[in-house]
Formats: sequence, structure tokens, C-alpha cells
Amino acid sequence: MRSNTFLIFFSIVLLIYFSVNYYIFVRGLQVFSLSQPMRKWYIISFWTIVSMFIAGSVLERTATSAFSEWIYRIGAFWLAFMLYLTIAIVLIDLIRVVNYFFHILPPFTQILRFRLGLLVFSMVSITVILGHINALTINVKEIPLTIHKKVTGSSEVKILMASDIHLGALVGERREKHLLDIIHEQKPDLVLLCGDLVDGEIAPVLRKNLGRHIQEIKTPLGVYAITGNHEYIGGIEKTLPYLRGINIKVLVDDTVTLANGIQLVGRNDHSSGRGQQARKSLAELLKGLDQSKPVIVMNHQPFNLSEASDANVDLHLSGHTHNGQLWPFNYMTEAIFELSWGLLKKGNTTFYVSSGYGTWGPPIRIGNRPEVVVFNLKFE
Repeated sequence: MRSNTFLIFFSIVLLIYFSVNYYIFVRGLQVFSLSQPMRKWYIISFWTIVSMFIAGSVLERTATSAFSEWIYRIGAFWLAFMLYLTIAIVLIDLIRVVNYFFHILPPFTQILRFRLGLLVFSMVSITVILGHINALTINVKEIPLTIHKKVTGSSEVKILMASDIHLGALVGERREKHLLDIIHEQKPDLVLLCGDLVDGEIAPVLRKNLGRHIQEIKTPLGVYAITGNHEYIGGIEKTLPYLRGINIKVLVDDTVTLANGIQLVGRNDHSSGRGQQARKSLAELLKGLDQSKPVIVMNHQPFNLSEASDANVDLHLSGHTHNGQLWPFNYMTEAIFELSWGLLKKGNTTFYVSSGYGTWGPPIRIGNRPEVVVFNLKFE
């Protein structure tokens, strides 16, 4: 039953994907009015690039290699081109409809169409290039917070949070080492990795031996991670043993009391499903914890924030949304989640949803920044 549902969903996604690309393809033919030899190359090149994301995804799962990674990479960039070309063409077609009734524009000659086509493609290309540069430029965001509870030892604790690293075909060793450099520079007492450490399929992670630099992180209070939806997409039965095998402490519906008395709650991801994998309620996880001591909850997907505020959790950390990653998807995440990105105080609970460190799909960010968040906590 579950496999049938997946096949139906996958078929619908493919139908939408190729329909949108056909729309771009036809408009390209109309605008550029190519000669027969050039038309042939346009057709071959266009549909080859369109197919690369799907082909690369399959190859990365079944026969990962440097070759399949580059196919996947080109296909991932095309997703961003596809989005912004579609937006541009739809806007132009809407103007054409208005012009049909009101005749507000002069007649379009073929040369004007050609120039408009070049202008649109150039603007989209510049947008994608700048978005890629933006995706590689990590913002270190510092947030001071006061929690009115006591801890053992120093009353000031520095916590570094990173979510949605997405190690895999596109986010590799260079980005992993850059995260390590940021951690060394910030010198936090505690590092929290709030889900989607792995992009999904574990094969490229194993091929490139990713994650080994993360295990080099040394902090006084340790390094803890939780599962995200992408750990389940790739198969939790393969991903979790790998992460634990490189000495990453993954909390799956677990609690741990740190040396200074901070109580850390790591929730299993919302997408874990039912049966044996189904995650525990927050109330179950908080049983037996000392409410006079600080409670920090790591929960990848920021659903049902009231559950944490009703339980008087002190700090609740999430990721998952990427703050939309590509404009205008931020409007979608803002509609789905009570908090799509940033800080929110609700009752006695402070919530933070990170825009994430890495990217999913296109290695591009438009309208938001990748980030690492440093919380300078005071306990009193």
C-alpha cells in the first residue's frame, strides 16, 4: 500500500516536472526561432539537461561516483533555472493577455522577441549565480538569551546550533571543514546539530567519507545531533549506524543531562512514521526531568509549538524550513509553519527556527541566508 502511494506521488511529480519544462521548451522555440540544425541541438541539449536531476538522483542511489555527482549537480542547478524561467515566462504571458485586449504594447517583431529572450535568460542566469554565491556565504548569527534557572559552574554558556547541513553529493568535505572552522573560531561550550545532517541517500556520504571532520569537534559539554526527515528519506536503518559509527551522539527520543545540569531533549523526527519508529510525545520525554534546571529541546520540524510552550521548555531549536531557500517558497513555509525562521517568545519558551547551513536540491539561496546560530546564554 505504501509503495503504491509513493508510485502515485512520484508519477504526479514527474508529470508536473516535465509539463513545466515543456512549457519553457515551447516558449524557447517561439522566442529564438532557430534554424533547423540549431533547433535540433536545442532539442537535444534542453531535454538532456532536464533529465539530469532525475538521472543523477537515481545514479547517486544505485551507483554513486564522481560522474553521477556531476550529473546530479547540473540537474540541481537546472531546478533553479526552471523555477525562475517559469516565473518570468508566466509574467510575460500575462502581459501578452492584457495586451491582447488593451493593446498597450507596440507589435513585437522577431528581433524584439529574440532580445527579450536573451534578456530573460541573462537575468535568470545572474540570479542563479548570485544565489549560489549567497548559499556558500555562511552568516554567523549571535543571540543573547537569559534563562531564569541555575546551572552548575559558570552562569554563562555558549551554544552553537547548526541544522540542515545536508552532507552528500552537493555539500561535501569543503563545506564540512568550513563548519569546523566556524566552530573553532566561535569556541562554543556545546554544539547542537538539529537534523538533516545527511542529505538523504547515504551512498555519496560513504563514498566521500563525509562526517569525519564533525567528529573532530571538541567542546566542554559535547556535540549532539538529532534525526531529520532526510535521514529517513535515505533510510534511517543505514544512516543512523553510520552517524553513530563516527562518534556523533544522535539523540532519538532521548534525554541527557549535561555536566552543568542543562537537560537536553532530542526528539525523533516528525517523519519517523508509526509503529516501532513512532516518536514519543514531548510529555513522555519530559517525565522525570528536573523543571528547576534548564530544558533545551531539539526538534527538527517546527510543528505544534504550543506543545513545548505548554510544557514550559526553556529553549526549543528547529530547522527544516530553510526559510523557503528559493524565493517565493518562503511564503509557503510561512503559511505552513507558525515560525518559518527566526526567534519567537511564546509563554516561558524561546523558539528558534534556523534557515539551515546547507541546501537541498539546487545549491542556491534566494531571499535568505545560510546560517550558524550562536546562543550566548545567561543563567540566573
